[in-house]
Amino acid sequence: MPFSKSFARNVPGTNYPIWEEVVLTSEEEKEVEEQCKRENLILMNECLLEAKALAIKYGVNTDENMVRLGIALFEKRASHVVFWKENKAKEKFDGKDK
Repeated sequence: MPFSKSFARNVPGTNYPIWEEVVLTSEEEKEVEEQCKRENLILMNECLLEAKALAIKYGVNTDENMVRLGIALFEKRASHVVFWKENKAKEKFDGKDK
């Protein structure tokens, strides 16, 4: 099932927006998913390196603590695929105005 998102378009002279649905193509979805994967791998690597530095700084530098800190940092920062798809849909929607 393709990803879709609805956006409100304001119409001059009325108080009610018109809702428009934007649907991503399979190619757009795959592109966004791949971009998300690449970014998440980079982010996880950064989180693990920062976790190691924090663990050493605070004297809790066991492998288990470093992994737990890395995962906690990643979960806090990580973007989910839906967020990326919503951004792509918003880009498509905003492109209609031009």
